[in-house]
Amino acid sequence: MPQYTTFQPKPYRPRMSAYWYLDQWHYLRYALRESSSFFVAYFCVITLIQIATLKAGPTHYAHFQALMRCPVIIILNALALAFILLHAVTWFLLVPRVALRQVLNRPTPDLIASTPNFMVWFGATLIVALFILGVF
Repeated sequence: MPQYTTFQPKPYRPRMSAYWYLDQWHYLRYALRESSSFFVAYFCVITLIQIATLKAGPTHYAHFQALMRCPVIIILNALALAFILLHAVTWFLLVPRVALRQVLNRPTPDLIASTPNFMVWFGATLIVALFILGVF
């Protein structure tokens, strides 16, 4: 009598490249947005260090300012700014997808739903710029 064994097919596992996020633009945008959180954390740490040096006294703050004038730090801060802007813009564009928004029982377009966020951001930026320029 023949011996029968149960057939166990191998599961299908497609090969995935280590650079899968470069295949399509929305994958790359997703990877860039997720990696932008490192730069947000970097900016938070720099801000906390700046506050601590302000509390420590004028000489410590002068050393901190000298460190911030280093070309490598300037380039790193410019890169962090670009990633933080990407993070903020993509966050504001995600808000309409998760918020319940209806006017007259019809859903509002995404751009109209996210416009108030951008307006508040622009207003806050304008106020800070006016303070820096000494208008207020």
